Amino acid sequence: MTTLSVPIPSELEVFIQKEIEYGRSPNKAAVVRRALHRLAEEEAIQVVLQSEREVGEGKILRGDLRLLVKNLRK
Repeated sequence: MTTLSVPIPSELEVFIQKEIEYGRSPNKAAVVRRALHRLAEEEAIQVVLQSEREVGEGKILRGDLRLLVKNLRK
């Protein structure tokens, strides 16, 4: 595991301290790790939702994958 030093605004420091006080996290690092995990999950969900929108819009490829790749390379 690596260490990262990141300046944050005072309102986020207050938020982090409250998370620790409320017992949601044992320390500052755990709060930040949890936030980053949540951000990664949210971004993954957005990718899935975008893919679903594209399917609904007909922006999908159908057929034999080998033939599709061959045609895309032309």
